[in-house]
Amino acid sequence: MGNPKAFLTIPRKEAGYRPIHDRILDFSEVEQTLNSNDRRQQASRCMDCGVPFCHWACPLGNKAPEWNDALYKGDWEQAYRLLNSTNDFPEFTGRICPALCEKACVLNLMDHEPTTNREDECAIVEHAFSEDYVHVEIPERNGKTVAVIGAGPAGLVAANQLNHKGYKVTVFEARENAGGLLRYGIPNFKLNKSIIDRRLHLLEEEGIEFKYNQQIDVTKLPEGFDAYVVSTGTPTARDLKIPGRDLKGVYFALELLSQQNRILAGMEFSKDELVNCKGKDVLVIGGGDTGSDCIGTAHRQGCKSVTQIEIMPKPVEGPEDPKNPWPNWPRTLKTTSSHEEGCTRRWNINSLEFLGKNGKLTGVKVQPIDWKPNPEGGRPLMVEAGEPEIIKAEAVFLAMGFLKPQQPEFAENVFVAGDAASGASLVVRAMASGRKIAAQVDKFLNK
Repeated sequence: MGNPKAFLTIPRKEAGYRPIHDRILDFSEVEQTLNSNDRRQQASRCMDCGVPFCHWACPLGNKAPEWNDALYKGDWEQAYRLLNSTNDFPEFTGRICPALCEKACVLNLMDHEPTTNREDECAIVEHAFSEDYVHVEIPERNGKTVAVIGAGPAGLVAANQLNHKGYKVTVFEARENAGGLLRYGIPNFKLNKSIIDRRLHLLEEEGIEFKYNQQIDVTKLPEGFDAYVVSTGTPTARDLKIPGRDLKGVYFALELLSQQNRILAGMEFSKDELVNCKGKDVLVIGGGDTGSDCIGTAHRQGCKSVTQIEIMPKPVEGPEDPKNPWPNWPRTLKTTSSHEEGCTRRWNINSLEFLGKNGKLTGVKVQPIDWKPNPEGGRPLMVEAGEPEIIKAEAVFLAMGFLKPQQPEFAENVFVAGDAASGASLVVRAMASGRKIAAQVDKFLNK
């Protein structure tokens, strides 16, 4: 490394977020960026460990020590080539990845100030686009064709990999544009959709064909292809079937998030179709990232208040998780930029009933609960821990995750990638799955 002692003299410095009073007024990306000199100094903190646990923790196997070193030395193009060798779309993961690599960084074990890998990654790829290091590469065709069903991160990566191997790839997407949850689930304040469009234009120039508004039945795949990749994600959200579920004002999280993203893209909705939080008390049920995205969206729509409840216990506070010690991912309390914008958060809360008047939601009856060990083993037992109460709410968003899809038995030339195979997971894992499946398709078609 160019500066082997930088981790001793240079503290971790994050780019941070735009001020709250400014960012809640729009849907522009909340995260800021460092200047080039500060970014190179942050890259210099990487220690080039003998055993790079960052590489071990990353589902894509990103070579952080190598591209951080190139970044520190000012060789942005080499940094991009190294990054792109393992990561097809670092402009996505550089914005929304939870950075498993940083939690596994040796500096995180030492002083809880890991190298800023995710921000470095984003800076490298944005510099690459601005300096024209990202080139259109049209491969020589091998005469074989592959259909990719679903244009989420797994499908896009599989299509990109197979295209570069010489296959003629056609991507079928049920919605009006590509990206999956990148486009229709993640808010613009975390990932501006122009970033997706920029990549799609490149993929199209390289020869990938996209067909939109194509509702494909995976049991009746389109004919004429040598192989198929099914990457349809996890389309079914987990429901909460308690009394009052049919009241107006109870929505799945993606009903809010996808509609808001479509509105920002120029689509219009009737008053009856509109999901809007303006002037309302909002309740988000579910403590994960999707729930957090609902909080940030509700603030930008002008809500009156936001409460987030979770049925599970409150995670451990602080940087260390005794049950998942380094280098494993710590399941500790996470405070997002959306939480910082204002939110009452509660844990060990069970939802009993949606309450309403004249068909419209007015509140939710909930009850504090606790979890006790199951004497027979298995899942802990839920027990009452307090009297039922009512949380006032005119809008409720169910953000409790997604059901793992059940796939039929496919022919040997059909491969399943991403969430369609594993159930809901991280974008970075879906992308890693896309690379893996593309390699399997290539091996199958050349056996």
